[in-house]
Amino acid sequence: MLDAANENLPNESEEINSESENNKPENKNDNASSDMTEEQVVNEIDDQIAETSEKEEEQNEEEEVNYETMELEELVVELEKIINNNEVQKINKQVNSIKNVFNSKFSKILAEKKAQFLAEGGESIDFKYSNPLKTSYNTLVKDFKEKRDKYYKNLETELSGNLDLRLSVIEQLKDLIKNGDSKTMYTQFKGLQERWKRIGPVAREKYNDTWRTYHHHVERFYDLLHLSNDFRDLDFQHNLDEKLKLVKKVEELAEMPDVNAAFKQLQVIHKMWKEDIGPVARDIREEVWGKFSAATKKIHDKRHDYFRGLKGKYEENIEKKLVVIKQIEEVDTSKNTSHNDWQGSIKKIESLRDQFFKIGRVPKSESDKIWEKFKGATKKFNKEKNNFYKNIKGEQQQNLEKKLKLIERAEAAKDSEDWEETTELMKKIQFEWKQIGHVPRKYSDKIWNQFRNACNHYFDRFHEYKNEGSKEEQEILNKKKALLELIKTQTQDIEKVEIEALKEQIKEWHSLGKVPYSMRHVESKFSKLIDKVFGQLSIDPNELEMMRFKNQIEGLLARNNFRKLDGEQLYLRKKIDELIREKQQLENNINFFANAKSDNPLLKNVQKNISLIEKKLAGFKLKLSYLSQLDY
Repeated sequence: MLDAANENLPNESEEINSESENNKPENKNDNASSDMTEEQVVNEIDDQIAETSEKEEEQNEEEEVNYETMELEELVVELEKIINNNEVQKINKQVNSIKNVFNSKFSKILAEKKAQFLAEGGESIDFKYSNPLKTSYNTLVKDFKEKRDKYYKNLETELSGNLDLRLSVIEQLKDLIKNGDSKTMYTQFKGLQERWKRIGPVAREKYNDTWRTYHHHVERFYDLLHLSNDFRDLDFQHNLDEKLKLVKKVEELAEMPDVNAAFKQLQVIHKMWKEDIGPVARDIREEVWGKFSAATKKIHDKRHDYFRGLKGKYEENIEKKLVVIKQIEEVDTSKNTSHNDWQGSIKKIESLRDQFFKIGRVPKSESDKIWEKFKGATKKFNKEKNNFYKNIKGEQQQNLEKKLKLIERAEAAKDSEDWEETTELMKKIQFEWKQIGHVPRKYSDKIWNQFRNACNHYFDRFHEYKNEGSKEEQEILNKKKALLELIKTQTQDIEKVEIEALKEQIKEWHSLGKVPYSMRHVESKFSKLIDKVFGQLSIDPNELEMMRFKNQIEGLLARNNFRKLDGEQLYLRKKIDELIREKQQLENNINFFANAKSDNPLLKNVQKNISLIEKKLAGFKLKLSYLSQLDY
């Protein structure tokens, strides 16, 4: 019927995420029949008017927008604009469309972040991901729901009040027919008609009965008016003129190419016929009504043909969707051996999934079957993906056990005084540690600190043993004290300091060798003096930082402090890796602002942070390059 056909209009926003089984799309059959009589067609439209009578304000919603092409930030901006600039009863369709697209896109991002988290050794129970756009979205949706609930609560009260007012008019009309004064009853009748028109909508289930009762008594009034009433004849003529105008409008609507727009206007005209225009003379009522009914049926039949064509398109969509399902089933994951391999497959599946939903609807008779096939194909892929990440967890657990054994060996040897043998053993343990892969994230820092503390404990003892003082070291101390005083004197006037000469003095200091262990504070005095001088020189900050770094490293070399040199290399590599990951995260965040203006404050802040990270990276890489070239 017409109601069913109207519900079958294409609405891509009803397509849902493949992981949301409870929101499965349905297609409703178009049961409209061109064999319906004129009376059946009109009755159906009356029912349609009753359906919409209680929510007149909800008509004329905005045209559909393709929200699939928008990014998360754009969707949030669009949702806020729609909620703030429109009446809540008019935007339900747009809000639901945005919700479907936003939730689908955010689910993809969430799945990618979780997969990355698990691949790096994290546990599923520890995974957390926050996004300011999601917070804003949730606030807007909550605001919309509160406004909508308030509106419908008020509407229910209004509809009930309107029904009471209409029933009151009917009772007054009945009383007028029964007890009215013939001299004033016509004027009173016109007053009741005007009151009826001004009363707002009533609940749909009350609409037709209320109107039929009212219309019945209006006709009674005209038929029982036992006097030669010029007013009545004028009224009949006016109503006839207005109804013939409506007949002409309906005949024109039948020629409109947009059948859905024509049908909407037809509903408005039917309501005008019923609500706004009174009866005509009894002898021509059937004739006028017949013209109106015949014109109405033309539009109905044309609309039926339109939906029959639409049904053919739905049939074509079956084959298109089956092709996409087959492509999903054929995605080969057998050669996936890494996180990156699986990310590639996930993107491929998401692309096919998007194709599936963009195809559109299928007939209701095939909807469940197609949906189950689609779910089955994606479920198979998800099972294979989950198995892969479960296996990764197993490997990481094995790596944890291996590293714990190395920690036991390092802690057992850290207090040994067999310097030669233990030093080789500790170096071997450190090498084996580097060969073992990732462990679960929640254990990573803890076991690294345990291992590092054990190694540092041994090598600190070892270097202390090697740094015991001697006569030669005392001579070196005296030379260094003299050089320290010389540099102090020469740098009192910073304007006269020659940088190259100062660099040579620094090299000389480090080349002198080690001082007695108990006098190592002289090295600290030297470093502080050089740092002070460097800070007063007018040179590039990056060059200054590098000079300080080289001074520090040359000091470590001079003392044969290879452990700290190795530690510095490890530190630099770790910082470089952290900065690269941080930069990648920020670059990923830029995707949220793909369509944002260049002056967007959030976008500018992200770009500024990326620039700062790049500068830090360049400095750390330069230091690591310098360290890597040293032969020690």
